[in-house]
Amino acid sequence: MVLGIDLGGTNIRVGQIENSTIIRKASYPSPAQMVLEQSIEYLKNSISQLFNVSVKGIGIGVPSVLDIEKGIVYNVANIPAWKEVRLKEILESEFNVPVFINNDSNCFTLGETRFGQGKPYRNMVGITLGTGVGSGIIINNQLYNGVNTGAGEIGCIPYLDATYEHYCSSEFFSVHYQTTGKEAAEKAKKNDLKAVEIWNEFGRHIGELIHVVLFTYDPEAIIFGGGIAEAFPLFSKTMWETIRSFPYPKSLEKLQIRISDNPDIALLGASALVD
Repeated sequence: MVLGIDLGGTNIRVGQIENSTIIRKASYPSPAQMVLEQSIEYLKNSISQLFNVSVKGIGIGVPSVLDIEKGIVYNVANIPAWKEVRLKEILESEFNVPVFINNDSNCFTLGETRFGQGKPYRNMVGITLGTGVGSGIIINNQLYNGVNTGAGEIGCIPYLDATYEHYCSSEFFSVHYQTTGKEAAEKAKKNDLKAVEIWNEFGRHIGELIHVVLFTYDPEAIIFGGGIAEAFPLFSKTMWETIRSFPYPKSLEKLQIRISDNPDIALLGASALVD
């Protein structure tokens, strides 16, 4: 048995995984506003709720860049106190099992390629759409991390007057239309014309994001996850209209775009780090 942990901005999710199956899981509020020492103790306590003598290792997805070998995380998104934390060292000392850490979007993508929608593809890109835009890269069935697990952070690339993340995440709805993706989706499903047009515009931005993916990685498949991806039918039409303007039509012939159908895929991906 291994533990898979998804250290999100809202929740810490912990799962016991055995033979690629989650047999027990729990969720705890994120320690976002805690000071460093308090937040570390909180994480330890959260893990200890599901830890037992059968656990042989721990895999963790963290929203940050990090030193994989040393397990040091830097500038963790949504936990301001975590500027530089030797997380591997801290947790191995506490639980006496091997601990493996990677970027949270990489864990999502690894989960999809091992257990989910990405299984048929040797080369794919996973993209999470939520409070931000995260992504992970699979090349020849292997997760590509880059030097600091920062490979594939396409959301940070400049776009229009900001970045792709600004226009392809929840920021788009809150900043430009003073609403949320959830509210806009509920209205669009009731044929509210303004909400429908908001999603049409969002789809065009996502299409431009996919152009960047095609130019840089030319994958077989792109798999979307995250809360906003659940509204895929609302923006897929204009997304595809935009994608088709890509200057190399041959790149589109085999491209598959899929939506993650497993809300626990990041936990499974984190557990796969232990392999």
